[in-house]
Amino acid sequence: MSDAIIQHAPSLSQSQSSVPAVRSSRPAWLRWTRHWQFHLSVVVLAIVIVSAALAPWLTAYDPNGIDLGSALQAPSLAHWFGTDQLGRDVLSRTMFGARLSLFIAFCAVFLAGCGGTLIGILSAYFGGWIDSVTMRLADIQYSLPPVILAMVVIGVIGPNTANVIIVVTIANWARFARVIRAEALSIKHRDYVLLARLAGASPLRVALRHILPNVRNTFLVLLTLDIGLIIILEAALSFLGLGVQPPDPSWGTMISDGRGQLEHAWWTSVMPGIVMMLTVLAANLAGDHLREGTRLIGEAD
Repeated sequence: MSDAIIQHAPSLSQSQSSVPAVRSSRPAWLRWTRHWQFHLSVVVLAIVIVSAALAPWLTAYDPNGIDLGSALQAPSLAHWFGTDQLGRDVLSRTMFGARLSLFIAFCAVFLAGCGGTLIGILSAYFGGWIDSVTMRLADIQYSLPPVILAMVVIGVIGPNTANVIIVVTIANWARFARVIRAEALSIKHRDYVLLARLAGASPLRVALRHILPNVRNTFLVLLTLDIGLIIILEAALSFLGLGVQPPDPSWGTMISDGRGQLEHAWWTSVMPGIVMMLTVLAANLAGDHLREGTRLIGEAD
């Protein structure tokens, strides 16, 4: 018997050595962050954010300064994006407009994300009539086009920056609530959540300490993907005159102001439109790669 065990020992060691090693999550994380599209999108977003934050120091022109003698000048070394019908520097207004547009987008996406995430977790955890009421409210919100909803609300409370943030938040919380609720429903039946409940943890503690940390990645991905949507929604409201009010610049108001000069002064609308398009595209690409990276890490784990 001992001789047979000794004879089979090498074959056992060989079979053990032939078992492939389990890959860690680190290589998967490195694979998706090395993608050139992700890095390019981060660079574009960084340029836009830094330009917006440092706009007073990066431009020599007053964004609201009127100079009729320089009206409708084509892009040149003096005015890289040209000037508008009042002689205002389009690049300067685009940079200052980015400050307002990004501020509205970040505030709205943060408020909608936090509110929608909290609603989704509580709806999934408690269920019953709480879940029914919140999801029916989400269905009602989904049935209304965001622009129509914003037009109705702003028509009642009036157009200004604070009201735009409130309207955009109302128009976007349901997306967070639905996605987070679906993930929280699967998490609340896991062993560590059941053990916490058996140990006497309060519902609020279970929701905040055991469910919320496990939806963090989904929350961050939704934040990134929603920034582009909110920038477009804010620009649409400003284009219609329901968002940021003159003389404050925003991308939507600049595109609206320049639409009458498209034939002979295309840069007044096209330049801010290109910056907005690149910003939204970069935010969407970053969100897509974050989502793919989260999936790869989950599979590796």
